[in-house]
Amino acid sequence: MSRVLERVERLIQPIVAELALELVDIEYQREGQGWVLRIYLDKNGGITLDDCARASREFSPLLDVEDVVGTAYTLEVSSPGLERPLKKLADFSRFKGHSVKIKTRVSCDPDLRGHKRKTFTGELLGVEEQKICLQQSDKLGGKVCFALEELDNAHLVFEF
Repeated sequence: MSRVLERVERLIQPIVAELALELVDIEYQREGQGWVLRIYLDKNGGITLDDCARASREFSPLLDVEDVVGTAYTLEVSSPGLERPLKKLADFSRFKGHSVKIKTRVSCDPDLRGHKRKTFTGELLGVEEQKICLQQSDKLGGKVCFALEELDNAHLVFEF
């Protein structure tokens, strides 16, 4: 599965750059009776439906000719949404000051509260010395920092 994702990324990255878009994430998973290849794109100021349609028209024939997936699938190209995933260190710098939710791969106690946990929420402070730092929003507060490799996933949290 990861080989499919790597090959798709390698093939579409030049098109993404040419269209002045940003590749946020790629998913390939079984849904219902078939497979779905979902490509999330963004750009400064937000991505439009027209941007997604244009990218889809560029990706589709290339992926078909290269036969990267090797089975029937549905291609979906979309926005990462309001609760956009954060994957790269650059994402954590770009969205400094936003509310985020971070889940670590293993339970940890980075703020020495006496109980291990995997989920942390709060304001993203950015990247300091290659670590992602967060001001926690719970009643105890406090700053915690993680290496990118320690994270299972992270995403923006939409607030009303």
